[in-house]
Amino acid sequence: MSIISNEEKNLLDDETRLIVSGHNTKEMLGFVNIPPFRGSTVVYANAADCLAHRNRYTYGRRGNPTMDALNEVWSELEGAAGSVVCPSGASACTTALLSCLKAGDHLLMVDSVYRPTRAFCDNILTRYGIETTYYDPMIGAGIEALVRPNTRAIFMESPGSQTFEVQDVPAIVAVAKKHSITTLIDNTWATGLLFRPLDHGVDISINAATKYPSGHSDVLIGMIAANKALFPAVKATHGDLGLYLGPDDIFLVLRGLRTMPLRLREQGANALKIAKALEGNPLVRRVLHPALPSCPGHAFFKRDFKGASGLFAIVLAADTDKEVETFLDSLKLFGMGYSWGGYESLAVPFDCTEYRSATEFRPGGRAVRLNIGLESAKDLLADLEAGLKAMEKVR
Repeated sequence: MSIISNEEKNLLDDETRLIVSGHNTKEMLGFVNIPPFRGSTVVYANAADCLAHRNRYTYGRRGNPTMDALNEVWSELEGAAGSVVCPSGASACTTALLSCLKAGDHLLMVDSVYRPTRAFCDNILTRYGIETTYYDPMIGAGIEALVRPNTRAIFMESPGSQTFEVQDVPAIVAVAKKHSITTLIDNTWATGLLFRPLDHGVDISINAATKYPSGHSDVLIGMIAANKALFPAVKATHGDLGLYLGPDDIFLVLRGLRTMPLRLREQGANALKIAKALEGNPLVRRVLHPALPSCPGHAFFKRDFKGASGLFAIVLAADTDKEVETFLDSLKLFGMGYSWGGYESLAVPFDCTEYRSATEFRPGGRAVRLNIGLESAKDLLADLEAGLKAMEKVR
């Protein structure tokens, strides 16, 4: 079997690249999968190499073959100069922000951001003299009005992982480049398969690989990918913070990545079928799905994305806790739990009205986020409809 060159890889589809990248069967004595390399100490052949740090690896936390394999695959998927592995999606967001901010800087943060990232801005960055201004996710080029002389970074999340607004990323990037501002995006919903932020001029792409890359709800991991200009700062910050993830977890994510295109395609197709069906149900007041014309930013979704993933939200025709609880407790195929992107379907209620600050979220009912897994779409829809009927009986 011949080795595929980087030039040849660039001609391959993403699905193929995720299969052929990140392993070298010759180095692994013919084995297909690279094993989990466990270890802290790396010994040198002689004193001269030790003094010059001339080993391929110097210390376990700074890298090993398993970690390098994941970074290689991820960088290719994102079209990045390099990537780093973090212990969780939240730590990937925080590490990326710390790589481009310092005391006295100003950050523009999207109002629909993942709540732990918001908490980091409000509870940690403020202690170090970094001010955050939240902005409307639909602001587009209007974000220029919020730029200050000390604005150093703009953080996006598109679509928002609760309310699903799709941002005009190219317009925001154009403003950022005009003012030499670093742009970051949480790209967990789409992954690099459905949207490649760096191709649109974003500097740093962040992913909670706990979700679709892992795909099996058994790993916590975050990934940061960056362009050539920003990767040195990301890598240095990552190293200085002492971040590390065990090789067994990295191995599981590498394994999950090989099948991610198939899972994502199936989950996205099932989610869209269910979303369209629920849009016509009188017991559902709204469906928040980027692929539906009713979703804020749908035009940007059609322009920029290759497809949809399996996460969306519904607003129930319900106004009381009892109705929502009845709906959720009646479901038999949906677990109730946080996170998403796994093979199993989940339903979780949410209410972000109290912590949105730049915009108001008034859904007109109780909101529930749905992760559509790999079960039959027909069975999942029947389960949701049965839950809605049960809810109707207690109104």
